[in-house]
Amino acid sequence: MNIPAATRAQAQDLLDFIDASPSPWHAVHTCESRLSAAGFSRLDEAERWTLRTGDRRYVVRGGSSIIAFIVGNQPAATTGLRLIGAHTDSPGLRLKPKPAEDAAGMVRLGVEVYGGPILATFADRDLSLAGRVNVRVSGSFTTRLVRFGDPLLRLPNLAIHMNREVNENGLKFNKQTELPLLLGVFEDGTKAETHFRQPIAAALGVEPGDLLTWELNAYDTQKGAFWGVDREFVANSQLDNLASCHAALSALLATSEPAATCLCAFFDHEEVGSESATGAGGSFAQDVIARLAASAGLDSEDQRRMLAQSFFISADMAHAWHPNFPAAYEPCHHALVNAGPVIKSNANQRYSTSAETAARFMAICEKAGVPCQQYAHRTDLGCGSTIGPIVAARLGIPSVDVGSPMWAMHSIRESAGVLDHGYMIAALTTALSD
Repeated sequence: MNIPAATRAQAQDLLDFIDASPSPWHAVHTCESRLSAAGFSRLDEAERWTLRTGDRRYVVRGGSSIIAFIVGNQPAATTGLRLIGAHTDSPGLRLKPKPAEDAAGMVRLGVEVYGGPILATFADRDLSLAGRVNVRVSGSFTTRLVRFGDPLLRLPNLAIHMNREVNENGLKFNKQTELPLLLGVFEDGTKAETHFRQPIAAALGVEPGDLLTWELNAYDTQKGAFWGVDREFVANSQLDNLASCHAALSALLATSEPAATCLCAFFDHEEVGSESATGAGGSFAQDVIARLAASAGLDSEDQRRMLAQSFFISADMAHAWHPNFPAAYEPCHHALVNAGPVIKSNANQRYSTSAETAARFMAICEKAGVPCQQYAHRTDLGCGSTIGPIVAARLGIPSVDVGSPMWAMHSIRESAGVLDHGYMIAALTTALSD
């Protein structure tokens, strides 16, 4: 398979992006670093905004959601907005507020299941911790990112000698009693909580007692990699949905002097329903759009004209056809890896795509010179959803759900195609200038 050098470089940059972003807070930090390096400046929601044509700005909410935009050079009431949405969170294991537990001389960390991960894939992996910690400072607190590069944790499998039916019945974990992660062995005179707090405090240069609260997830320390005879595939954690974040961010950074105002919105909490202040079900997108309209001097009539001419692309990943499990797929809807972006449709509005918006995205792909595919879920299987229907309903604008095809969605180690990521970047770049 012939893979252009530029496409290969885009895929490597994707792997680097994911490896730098082991939690939603790190993902936003990585986006912010790239935006700042490209000349975007940060806005504060608590301050007044003054925006002008050509401004390249971004705003962060809650540390785990970010919206970046370029103010277009034509009146928004006549051009509308070009929006791309994705999400920063991925399914996995999150530490409980008081996770440390003494288990016969071992320290175990209690976890909650976040979203719908394939739990069996977390077993026997080199896991570590990443996220944010609130640290006491002079009667108040400050928030710090923390990440351990070396493996700290493990979820060891039970030997087959004690689980004889595992290959017939599948690997299953009781979420309460069998998922706690092993951290280490007690030292004489210490407590489980001390054993947990000490490495975090040392990493942040503070005292263990100054750690107030935390939001920490277990992540796989194995780096992303290419695989396949022609290295035509990538494997990494969090392809769902950091691959879409990376593609949208790459498209925005490649956009110069657009006619329409272009926005990329990356939300937290998609995997658990989006209903939060930082999720797509919150007011973040509406608030930013309202302030853009106010800065442009649009009255209520022109704001509605602007929204009526806008277009939203919900970029999430798509289910690639798996040759080992052909019965899991709807006939005539096999999305193939390295065959182009996938347009996702569902009659029950689990996806926001309509026939009209699907045709519009097809035209975008044609203009970008990339192939595209269509996907529908088997009727007798429950279909997942995205931020697409949520944002479309709240904003009242036409929307399409698209994504790059991938295998093993919600595994700790997912796979996708090198060509597809380049195709998606090209399509989204065209969409922002369309």
